[in-house]
Amino acid sequence: MEQPIYLDNAATTALDPEVLNAMLPYMQEHFGNPSSAYSLGRNSKSAIEEARKCIGGILGVKPSTLIFTSGGTEGNNTAIASSVNELGCTHIITSPIEHHAVLHTVEHYTHSKNITFSYVKLTANGEVDYEDLKAQLVTQAKQGKKCLVSLMHANNEIGSLLDISLVGKICRENDALFHSDCVQTIGHYPINLKACGVHFASASGHKFHGPKGTGILYVSDEIKAYPLIFGGSQERKLRAGTENVYGIIGFAKALELATAGFERDSKYITALNHFMRKQLSQAVPGVSFNNPENSLYTVLSVCFPLDGQSEYLVTLFDMKGVCVSGGSACSSGDGGSHVIRAIGKTDLCATLRFSFSKHTTEAEITRTVEIAASIFQKKEVSTL
Repeated sequence: MEQPIYLDNAATTALDPEVLNAMLPYMQEHFGNPSSAYSLGRNSKSAIEEARKCIGGILGVKPSTLIFTSGGTEGNNTAIASSVNELGCTHIITSPIEHHAVLHTVEHYTHSKNITFSYVKLTANGEVDYEDLKAQLVTQAKQGKKCLVSLMHANNEIGSLLDISLVGKICRENDALFHSDCVQTIGHYPINLKACGVHFASASGHKFHGPKGTGILYVSDEIKAYPLIFGGSQERKLRAGTENVYGIIGFAKALELATAGFERDSKYITALNHFMRKQLSQAVPGVSFNNPENSLYTVLSVCFPLDGQSEYLVTLFDMKGVCVSGGSACSSGDGGSHVIRAIGKTDLCATLRFSFSKHTTEAEITRTVEIAASIFQKKEVSTL
């Protein structure tokens, strides 16, 4: 059976063979529990700390500020829970286009505690209105409320980028905590988390050719984090449970490889993105794009001239051997993209997200554009 064309790398990426090779010894001979006092356990513990040191060096932070997690969702939940349960935040400022790992967590705490929240204004392209953010922080401060600002570094559907350093500065000027979901950017951009001014930042290994089920939460040494998962004393009593040793090793190796290959890979992927945009514009009449001009280079959000039938288009592409999505994989089956709704495009088009990696080829893009053209030229969508 012919391998399908895979263009959904914002959902997950293929495990790099070098990452797998780094993980295998810790799945086999170095299998000791890191909490055990004997040599097999000490070897595993040492490997975890070496990985932490490696990641800290790449992200510009002390190793002690990194907590290993199961991924972005757990990191986002832990940051928000720590802020409202222990760090005194009584108001959360976020945006309507955040990942549901943030939005549903904010919703939970505003229903179960005396916490309020508000959305920052967005431009038509889904970018944050920084003046509105400043104004909201000033208003909340006058009301005696301490704020948590939770804004993603790059949107996983339309690729809009946050000026993370500017938001860090704004938050510090207004005595607010700042959490950023960096799941789509850590491993895709050089990032110094200390210099950005974030208090919390989350990342997930499988977004940059690492293993699934691995992630980190950065916690600035200016504040304290508090556990979301209780039990043993692992991760300095901040994340109970036996550590995913081989996953942690894989995360560190994947981040190391991504950092080393950034200039080459980002240039290549950006060129693919631009190539597909140009080819689709020529091949499909009426097509448009949802990405802002300066956006995440791995993602192309395409607005096809078909009223709101994204799921149907996903199925059509799949039947023709192309894996693509209508938006976040975590929101599949939720009745369409909340991101596209938030920027007001649900009634105008059917949106598909194409996302690329270093393994994507120009030939795959060309074939995908041919398929898109055939779908609309043959009016296969008219069977709706």
